[in-house]
This record gives sequence, structure tokens and C-alpha cells, in this order.
Amino acid sequence: MSTKRCIRIGTRESRLALVQAEMVRDVIEKKEDFSAEIVAMKTTGDKILNQSLEQIGGKGLFMKELDLALMDDRTDISVHCVKDMTAELPEEYPILGVSRREDPRDVLVLPKGESQLDRTLPVGCSSRRRILQFQKMYPEQECKSVRGNVLTRLEKLDRGEYSALLLAAAGLKRLGLEGRISRYFSAKEIIPAAGQGILAVQGHRSFDTSCLQGYFDQQAYQEMTCERAFIRYLNGGCTSPIAAFAKTEGDMLYLTGLYFEEEFSPDYVTGSVSGPVSDAEQVGIRLAMQLQQELRAKHQEEKK
Repeated sequence: MSTKRCIRIGTRESRLALVQAEMVRDVIEKKEDFSAEIVAMKTTGDKILNQSLEQIGGKGLFMKELDLALMDDRTDISVHCVKDMTAELPEEYPILGVSRREDPRDVLVLPKGESQLDRTLPVGCSSRRRILQFQKMYPEQECKSVRGNVLTRLEKLDRGEYSALLLAAAGLKRLGLEGRISRYFSAKEIIPAAGQGILAVQGHRSFDTSCLQGYFDQQAYQEMTCERAFIRYLNGGCTSPIAAFAKTEGDMLYLTGLYFEEEFSPDYVTGSVSGPVSDAEQVGIRLAMQLQQELRAKHQEEKK
């Protein structure tokens, strides 16, 4: 009688992270030869909540403990939101599979029972990318940092600390909290973060991926490849207000991006390019180069 191989899945311990890891576990456990165990841990980014991500080191803080668990053979794979992953990954630990893309849009969440934005209270948001674009629509609206997992942020909102929250639709939908969404922002109004709505499985490059069969989504992978090439070229971290959103139509990719440089704050540029799906990485790099040149040329012209 054969013994099933147990795949240890590393994840953050928030309710959303656990739900996402459970999605991968369910795929694995449908295979006759495999079982799965979730190994939850608190990352540095989850522990330090009294400072902004910029102050404490960016998105790598949500990966550090999970990466160490992989390297120490305490886990076999890790599950991440692609938008929380660093632009560069260790060659030994690549992305092994990605999920179908959930709704990539950003949303506005009002306190329970409210239907209008209270302009006397700040909007809670920890993403400069969202704040830059939101304040273009609502220039007089104050925004204030809010840390903690999704459920913690919602508690703070409902206690009256904020007039609203800016969050990702994907997380709320995965938690069964779609009903809390007051307004969806189109990808033109607020360009999403690279990889928003996509989950990634990361592991050692020699890992046998047969247990993940049926999980890999080719379209999401191509869109992610394009978006991550954009931010990698621009060295975009979790706190950099850089955005990239690729949409597949047939055999073509349509990429929209936002580029910001601290030196030119608060100014930023946006733009779009298209290209064959088979050339996803180069499409991302092309738009990154275009926007970088455009922003720098604009400021050189203003200096004259």
C-alpha cells in the first residue's frame, strides 16, 4: 500500500492568507498520491504595525520568514499574493504555478450602514500607489496609513477611525466579504498593483509540480510576467507607487502602467502599450522604458 506524500504549504497566518493556502491545499489533496499540511507563520511585516512599510523595508518583509522556511526544509512550497512579492526572486526558488486571476480592481469600503464618504475623516490606505491615484479624483480628501490584515482594518473602519478604506477587491471576495464593497474603481481610475488578484506558489526549482496540476493558469501567468517585467525594470518595491495591469485579448496583451520617481514627487506618468502574448516580458520592459524616459524628459523640459 503506497504512502501519500505530504506537501507542507507555508503561508502567513492572517485569515486571508489561510484561505488562499487552503485553495492550494484543496488542489493538492484531489491527487491520489498527495496530502497537504498548512504551516502558518507570522512574518516581520505582520509583526511591525506601528510603522509604514517604507520605514521598515517594503514587501520583502512579508516573504522573509516563508523564504527561510523553504530554505530550511520546514516547508515545500509557499503561497503568496503576487502583488506582495519582491520584483526579484532567488533563482533557486522561482514561481512554480499561479492561480486564475481574481478581480484585479481596487475598491472603496465604507463603514457599515454608511452610503456616503465622510469628508471630515481620513481614508485609510497603506498603499502610496492607491493614494496618488485616489487623490487625483478626490484632491481635498485626507488619506492616512492603516496597517494590519483585512479584518483588522475593517474593525478600525467600523469603530469610526476612518471614513473609508481603499482595498483590493480580490482579498474581500476571497474572504466572502464582497458585500462590504461600496465602489469599484476601474483599472483606468486606479491602475492596480502588478499581479493584483493572482496567487503564486513558490518553491525550489527541483520541486515536483505534478501535485499542482490543474492549478496553473496560463493567462494569469502571461499577465503576471508582463507586469512583473515592468516593475522589475523600474525596481519597483511594495511601497513604490508603481502600477502595472496587463489584460489578455486573444493573442495580444494590453499593458497600462504608472511610473513615479521620488525625485519628481508628486508628479507621475501613465501610459499603455500592446504586444503579442508570446512577448510578455518585452512588452513590460518596453512600457517601463517609455514611461521612465517620458517622466525624466518632462522634468528636464521644466528646468529650462
